[in-house]
Amino acid sequence: MDRERATVRHEATSGGVAAGGQGLGHGANGRRATAQRQQMRQDLAAAAMELFAGQGYEETTVDQIAAAAGVARRTFFRYFRSKEEAIFPDHDDTLIRVADLLASADAEEHPLDVVCRGIKEVLRMYASTPAVSVARYRLIRQVPTLREREITVVARYERLFTRYLLGRFDAAAALSPTWRRGGDDDPMLAEVSAAAVVAAHNHVLRRWLRAGGRGDVEAQLDHSFEVIRETFWAQAPASARRRGADLAPSAMRESQAALESAVGSAVSAAPGGEVLITVARTDAPLDQVLDSIRTALSGAAADREDPPTS
Repeated sequence: MDRERATVRHEATSGGVAAGGQGLGHGANGRRATAQRQQMRQDLAAAAMELFAGQGYEETTVDQIAAAAGVARRTFFRYFRSKEEAIFPDHDDTLIRVADLLASADAEEHPLDVVCRGIKEVLRMYASTPAVSVARYRLIRQVPTLREREITVVARYERLFTRYLLGRFDAAAALSPTWRRGGDDDPMLAEVSAAAVVAAHNHVLRRWLRAGGRGDVEAQLDHSFEVIRETFWAQAPASARRRGADLAPSAMRESQAALESAVGSAVSAAPGGEVLITVARTDAPLDQVLDSIRTALSGAAADREDPPTS
């Protein structure tokens, strides 16, 4: 996870202040430099937004944005690679913050809960400045180039969450079995879960933005998380264990005893009886195997009582 965090930091800072040679530093000086960097990014982004809204995106140049912010053109390019990047000034820092959150999460915490906490950081970034977020949303809807940029930004979070989930699956042997899935479906489940969390965030965020940034957006997002948990990660009941989940010891003992009883009855049955063959998966719970045997026996008995007419 440390390598993952380092990768995210490299991606986020390439082309920004770090690429310009200033670095982020440590201690009081580092915090001051970081605050100044963030403030300058915000100033440039605000100037860009105002010009885009007033004269149009295509008509606005980098020189005009820099002049409106009171800096030189070269200063603009120390913070952003292009004018469309100025529309998303907070995502690089937020991506780093989310990567740090994933890396520091408790190994016993449900991985989906960790991912949900991560995407909530993104939501809070938008919710911290509702008016700016609403204006940005309206502008993005009008400019195809910005929509494409937004898709690229979203994909970075989705990749981060997918890699995190896969890492948790790889370490499953050392973790609690209460959430472990197991089997060949792990890569699919990781991608689907990450995509679902990001899609839920985008759905809730767009609805909030269309409403002018009004309403308890975090509560709406929490509700969407519950839907995802129930859809993809719901705990299976003891009588219908999914692959990778563990039966409780008492339920396992009861199922084993029932199966042994059924086998004993079959072996001691009177000779001359009919032979019944039933099929079950090797990873199916014992109680499901018994249910399939009972169903087959019931069907055979019905056939004897009511033989087919053809």
